[in-house]
Amino acid sequence: MTSPILLKKKFASRKPTTGLWVTLESPTITEIAVTLGLDFVVIDAEHGHLDFKEILEHIRVTRNSTTVPLVRIQEIEQGLIKRVLDLGAGGILVPQVHSAEEVQRAVRFAKYPPWGQRGVGSERATHWGMGLKSDTLIANSETLVIPLMETVSAGKCIEEICDIPGVDAIQFGPADYSASAGSLGNWEGPGVAAQLLDIKDRIRARGIPCGILCRDSAELLKRRDQGFQMLGLNSDTGLLIRGLQLALKTLTTPSQSLAEAPSPRRETSRDRAARRSKPDRRPRR
Repeated sequence: MTSPILLKKKFASRKPTTGLWVTLESPTITEIAVTLGLDFVVIDAEHGHLDFKEILEHIRVTRNSTTVPLVRIQEIEQGLIKRVLDLGAGGILVPQVHSAEEVQRAVRFAKYPPWGQRGVGSERATHWGMGLKSDTLIANSETLVIPLMETVSAGKCIEEICDIPGVDAIQFGPADYSASAGSLGNWEGPGVAAQLLDIKDRIRARGIPCGILCRDSAELLKRRDQGFQMLGLNSDTGLLIRGLQLALKTLTTPSQSLAEAPSPRRETSRDRAARRSKPDRRPRR
């Protein structure tokens, strides 16, 4: 398994980290992210069609790499969190948080006793029981719990959420926050951008890193400059769609082909005579 401590150390350094959001089933997608040396992948099990077998294959290809596999779970449910972590995920992203109590419950389900009530299993997380003692002893300090800040109610109690022991970062969800603010269907509805930046500053004042998914290179640079430390470069489908759209735009943009380009004008006898009649101004030895 890839140790989540690698990502935690990068958070502590306050330097930007980069990752990819994975929504498609092919583990080759995560394998490419690993090859590129990304710091993390977020395997999205909240939306879309990924099942446990496909989540497992994405986690498996991060083995012996520096890319930490994280899973966005679908809800705060003890058995679900336990199973995802048993598969070898380095941590969880917790969606649709509204209160500090919900985050406390997620942390409790993700941590072994005495911190929490995660059950002990002989699966990948403990090297199938071969690391039962050593792996469980370090898991509580290493396993990442990252709530999503994507509701107005969570924004109102964000300091309480940040102060919960075991919260390692806060991931922003602009579209869901906009929906909860009455602007469904917008990435950042009216006034939302300013609200999110204010919440981000309050989180960073607590020493907690902030993450956000970016949709293009311009947004990536903007979010980095705004102080977001956990930068999602895009999702696999987002990158695929943008690449195809760019290629299609290139083909459909009017341009002058080589066949239509004007050919050089041929020199006439008058041109040659005029050239010969010009005085030779070259220096003579």
